[in-house]
Amino acid sequence: MTLKAITNDPITLLSNAHWCFAARRVDQADAVSLHQNYSRVRPGDLVLARVLEIGQHRGIQLRSGRRATLFPGDLVVMPCGARYAPDQFEGVAEIDPSGTDMLAGGGCLGRARYKNERVRSATRVLPLGCVADRHGQTLNLESYVLDGTTAPTSVPLIAVVGTSMNSGKTLATAKLSHGLRVAGLRVGAIKATGTGSFGDYHQYQDSGAHFVADFSDVGMATTYLAPIDRIKAGIWRLLGAAESAGCDAVVMEIADGLLQEETGALLRDPELRERLSGLVFACGDAVAAQGGVAMLRSFGHEVTALTGMLSCSPMLSSEASAATGVQVLTKSELAEPSEALSVLRAACGLQRSDVIGGD
Repeated sequence: MTLKAITNDPITLLSNAHWCFAARRVDQADAVSLHQNYSRVRPGDLVLARVLEIGQHRGIQLRSGRRATLFPGDLVVMPCGARYAPDQFEGVAEIDPSGTDMLAGGGCLGRARYKNERVRSATRVLPLGCVADRHGQTLNLESYVLDGTTAPTSVPLIAVVGTSMNSGKTLATAKLSHGLRVAGLRVGAIKATGTGSFGDYHQYQDSGAHFVADFSDVGMATTYLAPIDRIKAGIWRLLGAAESAGCDAVVMEIADGLLQEETGALLRDPELRERLSGLVFACGDAVAAQGGVAMLRSFGHEVTALTGMLSCSPMLSSEASAATGVQVLTKSELAEPSEALSVLRAACGLQRSDVIGGD
């Protein structure tokens, strides 16, 4: 197929662009050409674009871990992807050559279908071309993944799930990882689903986790609308990499809420249910705790502990424990070594006298 010519030198354009965090594993030396066959763009394909109009996202999260302010005319390299974010945008992985939406600052270009009325319209960019190698093959995140096996692993795995975005999942994951690390364990902190961003990743690193990774490390810019088998394959690879790194336990955040399609499908999946050692549920009040625990039990899960915004209130915590029979742990308690070990022991069905990674 003959593609419309790119008049500017591709290597110069690409070297002058801001490369996003979600593309941090891509070898930039492979990016030497561009094409404009947007009709065949797949999720994870890298796209070079020029900023047209600043909207909700005024900056881009760089692969270096720094946030750069964006200005009209700036060049960016971001993967095409869908996004599910009730507090911002819902969008699909489509590239419109006349103008495309920046759905997330960490790296996601697509077409916004809905937005929360409290946020601005999406930042608009003009696609200049799909990023390709010297053979004209589009660069995709799937070609740059963590080494590791997708075979079953035995490392203990605690999942952290919640009612929705901003329910306290990431903080709970980081705090529990910190508590286990201080207790003497080598901890893996991973994010299984969501949209590429360095905020969660950095919190995991700050916890002192021995191994940190997310779905973009296994080839996905986002997991929204991805086949469940593909997401599970990514989880197995993340767990394999954590085990290869010598982790004694893994804390895994699953994004969004129980009613989100991919989250619900994962939690109903018998293979993942069998693989989980335990589950921590983050929510905002006792009613949410009662409903969430009931839903998780209907999926076949028993909740190890409750946390999140409700844990800030002793009264709400008391209500939630009475309604569910599940203990509530504050962020400080999750980060306390003895409590963190208690969560792990309870998740693994061990007695308090058993030792996991220390006294």
